[in-house]
Amino acid sequence: MISGALGQFIASPTDLVKVQMQMEGRRCLEGKPPRIHGVYRAFTKIIAEGGIRGLWAGWVPSVQRAALVNLGDLLTYDTVKHFLLRNTSIPDNSICHGLASICSGLVAAIMGTPADVVKTRVMNQPRDSNGRGLLYKSSTDRLAQSVRKEGFFVTL
Repeated sequence: MISGALGQFIASPTDLVKVQMQMEGRRCLEGKPPRIHGVYRAFTKIIAEGGIRGLWAGWVPSVQRAALVNLGDLLTYDTVKHFLLRNTSIPDNSICHGLASICSGLVAAIMGTPADVVKTRVMNQPRDSNGRGLLYKSSTDRLAQSVRKEGFFVTL
């Protein structure tokens, strides 16, 4: 969990740019003009509006998501692999590792999806002059608003 969280914290500025550029694709599909034209301009726009600190807008839900995905992935892989080796006739080969990987990927996706929705919405919210989000106080607040307004399964 710690290594995933640390890695995501370091990569958070690039994740922020990716999320904002993905939203530009949606805006174009809706017939709206793009606000960002390329990676370099996205970085310069974020720095101009929020300073260097602005590059880490939404880092908390990103780090939470990475920690959950790593937890689900690593714990499930090892648990399933050992379960298969102890309780079935499957040898320690590519089939065993493949089954463990499938289960691990499924659990990681299930654990990461709600956090990914929260992360994306927190990163795309409008901000005040101090760089604070205007719509959500925290990732927990964003999750509660999603569940209250859209239902639990929309968050998944």
